[in-house]
Amino acid sequence: MRRAASFLLLWAAVATGEQKPCAGTLYLTIDTGSMSQAERIRTILKKHNIKATFFVAQERTVHDDKTLDPGWAPYWKALVADGHSFGSHTFRHGKLTGDTPDGRIKYLVDGKLELLTKATFCDELRRSDTRFQELTGRKLDGFWRAPGGHTTPKAIEYAAACGYKHVDWAPAGFLGDELSSEKFPNALLLKRALANLKAGDIMMMHLGIWSRKDPWAPELEPLLTGLEAKGFCFAAIGAKYGR
Repeated sequence: MRRAASFLLLWAAVATGEQKPCAGTLYLTIDTGSMSQAERIRTILKKHNIKATFFVAQERTVHDDKTLDPGWAPYWKALVADGHSFGSHTFRHGKLTGDTPDGRIKYLVDGKLELLTKATFCDELRRSDTRFQELTGRKLDGFWRAPGGHTTPKAIEYAAACGYKHVDWAPAGFLGDELSSEKFPNALLLKRALANLKAGDIMMMHLGIWSRKDPWAPELEPLLTGLEAKGFCFAAIGAKYGR
């Protein structure tokens, strides 16, 4: 009788278009990368009507161009039209390696170390913002993510001062598309994410990774389906921070 009553309540909710209450909200974030999975990811998100947050940098792509070149304008415009949100991933996708005693940030780009002041670090974040606006007519939102998640105290401080809050990811939210597909096959990553993600977690993946032999992105479809079956809802990162 209890199962029959539950079925009738579910059928009534479907028939009336009533939304089931969320078991919790998850925040899907996606960094640029090689762009090999870009169209696939957009299609999956659109199918599930899920809004993600994209962190953009000027990275080399599988099409022998770069992610913020004019040729990618239609893709970014389509994501804007789909209602996603966007943040800076720095412009040159260098690695932040530490702070100097005089307050400069060590930034490793193409094997060369630069020392960024507050002004030049803010410029590094804003270059992605400016380029994205040139391509789409839309500014980035007030968020950034350090490449590889490697931050420094001064980077966090300076970015906040020029309007960008840093967004990391939850331990369970690391979806693993950077890992070796031999040691971490897709089925394992999918099983781990479905088992470990919890309400409030920030998830992280890429629009393509050069080093992974078997792209993980196709597993985004069963991952989202499985999380929705558990009752999870999704939102862009601004909802987590009240922006």
